[in-house]
Amino acid sequence: MTDPGATGSGTFGHGLWGGRFAEPMASEMARLNRSLDVDFRFWRQDVRASRTWARALVRAGVLTHADWQDIDAGLEVVATRLEGIDPATVEDEDIHSLVERLLVEEVGEAGARLHTGRSRNDQAATDVRLWGMDAVAALDGQVVRLGSVLVDLAAESQELVMPGYTHLQRAQPVRAAHWALSHVWPLVRDRTRLRSAADEAAVLPLGAGAIGGCPFAVDRAAMARELGFRSVTPNSMDAVGDRDWIVSVLFAGAMIGVHVSRLCEDLVLFASEEFGFLKLSDGYCTGSSLMPQKKNPDVAELARGKSGRLVGNLVSMLIQLKGLPTGYNRDLQDDKAPLYDTVDTLELTLPAVAGAIGGAAFRPARMRAALDPALLATDLADYLVRKDVPFRTSHEVVGRVVRRAEALGCSIAELSTDVLAEEHSAFGPGVAEVFDPVRSADARGVSGGTGREAVAAQLEQARDALGAD
Repeated sequence: MTDPGATGSGTFGHGLWGGRFAEPMASEMARLNRSLDVDFRFWRQDVRASRTWARALVRAGVLTHADWQDIDAGLEVVATRLEGIDPATVEDEDIHSLVERLLVEEVGEAGARLHTGRSRNDQAATDVRLWGMDAVAALDGQVVRLGSVLVDLAAESQELVMPGYTHLQRAQPVRAAHWALSHVWPLVRDRTRLRSAADEAAVLPLGAGAIGGCPFAVDRAAMARELGFRSVTPNSMDAVGDRDWIVSVLFAGAMIGVHVSRLCEDLVLFASEEFGFLKLSDGYCTGSSLMPQKKNPDVAELARGKSGRLVGNLVSMLIQLKGLPTGYNRDLQDDKAPLYDTVDTLELTLPAVAGAIGGAAFRPARMRAALDPALLATDLADYLVRKDVPFRTSHEVVGRVVRRAEALGCSIAELSTDVLAEEHSAFGPGVAEVFDPVRSADARGVSGGTGREAVAAQLEQARDALGAD
């Protein structure tokens, strides 16, 4: 066995293609051309797909049984060697040439037969799809975890009522659980997008060759089953150039980033002294190097900031694809950078946000103090509607009531029944019951509303949605 750090083999180090060239590659071009630092990440997938390809070749009568045994055993050894390799210490062009070089070192001529009928085009497309399928499954688990801690927070806060906001202005009383659950449903939709992207990825390109397919009778359906793909690509030319599934992963990732960013914006606001509805644990906050009193919600701000790069990765990939001619083009070597970055960014961000939510606690007294009677203006209009006053009329009447309270320097709840009756005769002694925020929240008991029973039902729906699959 040779040193795993040895230089690449082949003419001028061009392990898979050097025979055509009479001159060595320029050093500047070699640095641009090399992708090992990027694609080394999926060496396990390359070894796995190579073992499957070897089995397909022996079934097709291209490899002898003895050659296949040597290759399969050799690839096991190669996998062990790759565990200990630092890609910066080898000169191979990419992971495919590195695997093949190590295999030839292990088994000799039989290893040189492995690439029969296969191109780096369909090989790379297969490897990255395998990697992507695993990565999407892992991301789905992180999304479920974040959704689950939000559901737990909602379950603990079903009896708490807080102001709900539109335009960042106090609007109507809602249950705190309803707010928490409002951030769960976007994550449920994100799971749908992730599953769709995983389905797109689960189409096998192996056997497409460089562009025209494989000249040997390999069983592509059998390879697909063995590797966990649900089908094979129907067109070899499209197979080697298709990166739509990566766009779908990046879109799902960008949407997760946007949804997490909106959640984190709420955390920043609600944890501030101006709102004070929520307390974040010390473990997810930082202090100031100058101001000793500061407790900054950095977990939320950092996560909010990550959404920009997630959106940027999507845009980058779309621009990369938009002008490519049919078939494989070397531009596609850069398909992995935005994919890796999106996955890495989410794997870094989602656990931190989930941890912050898991350690957060509502501050009921501050939420009650913020329940200004003005939030019940719609309930006052609904009171008149129940007295057979048309809503458009009741809306105008209550608008005058609000303006009158402002002029008197009091809240609408402090206006007497007589004063209210001056605005409309339908106001009677029972109007005071309107000014109860819990009653207001419970009045909206329709499915999806903020009433007690509706929120309890929604909680179970959210648990079911996160527990699916």
